[in-house]
Amino acid sequence: MPDPSAGPAPTLAVIGGGQLARMMAPPAIELALPLRLLAEAEGVSAAQVIPDQIVGDYTDLTTLRRVTEGCAVVTFDHEHVPTAHLRALEADGVAVRPGPDALVHAQDKAVMRARLGELGVPCPRNAVVGSPEEVERFGFPAVLKTTRGGYDGKGVWVVRSAADCAEPFAAAQRAGVEVLAEELVDFRRELSALVARSPSGQAAAYPVVQTTQQGGICHEVIAPAPDLAPELAAQAQQMALRIAGELGVTGILAVELFETTDGRILVNELAMRPHNTGHWSQDGAVTSQFENHLRAVMDLPLGSPAPRARWTVMVNILGSDDPDVGRLYDGYPHALARDPHLRVHLYGKQLRPGRKVGHVNAYGDDLDDCLERARHAAAWFRGDLGDESE
Repeated sequence: MPDPSAGPAPTLAVIGGGQLARMMAPPAIELALPLRLLAEAEGVSAAQVIPDQIVGDYTDLTTLRRVTEGCAVVTFDHEHVPTAHLRALEADGVAVRPGPDALVHAQDKAVMRARLGELGVPCPRNAVVGSPEEVERFGFPAVLKTTRGGYDGKGVWVVRSAADCAEPFAAAQRAGVEVLAEELVDFRRELSALVARSPSGQAAAYPVVQTTQQGGICHEVIAPAPDLAPELAAQAQQMALRIAGELGVTGILAVELFETTDGRILVNELAMRPHNTGHWSQDGAVTSQFENHLRAVMDLPLGSPAPRARWTVMVNILGSDDPDVGRLYDGYPHALARDPHLRVHLYGKQLRPGRKVGHVNAYGDDLDDCLERARHAAAWFRGDLGDESE
């Protein structure tokens, strides 16, 4: 590992060129922290803003060694780097954060469920299943998930009969992974508890937020979650902090939760990287999740996660299937003139139906006002408001 005292700040390698890596760039600039990017293709989102970059395959160990050469630490935009490669990088002397022993719990849902069960963390009833007959014994209706590779609703199916199970098992067989069955939870709403944790053990917990999904994709986040009982909010934060500590997470951990109709919280998913449910923090918190992720993986003192305003609302901008919608940039004149307090974050991605191409944040003291402003702006960028010019 390079000696930080011998020159400028140590370089941080980031694997993956998506919008999460892109949004690490502004706080890295402010911290004078050099980033080196492994991008999957020329011109992807993060490659547009991080000049020190290599284009290559994150499943190739030689490429990973090339991008991490001379770097103090490596972190991730996604969770798909093979575990064996991460162990090899550690053997080379690179600090992998989060490390392979932690990251596997975000890579493999069956491993995650087994470990959380050992820790006594409340989760939906679950079991690894090998056939539709085993799902039938588990009980319908159920949620089937491929144990690896799924995201944004991909690799997840609600099944109500044995006939519904054909597609999930076929998909799992093609991918060479197992199928996890979970009970279909009767939930009131979805929540997310986001925490940051450093190698030295310092941790910080953000306010628990309410999330709304559409088609398996995060659509809207309200920070903090409205009408959440203080004791339930504290329980969610403590649960997230405990999971981060027990699993040895370094960086940001997002714990996606169900709040059930009978007043419990259950863990749905884990993500060990900056997360869509934390995008509100870019403008609504003293220290954004992206800055705290950088601070954590570099073992710097963490920043305050406290909110700057009473409410912050984040709404994702998804690519439209309307051929008349032009460049996202064309949405700026109306959206910014209508709401000078609005914050817009675009990812530099080509438009495709349903693709996350940006998000907007609105903050203030009135929740209904924040919701209207954020929803209007996102709809305008999507092209859903026609020729409206109010």
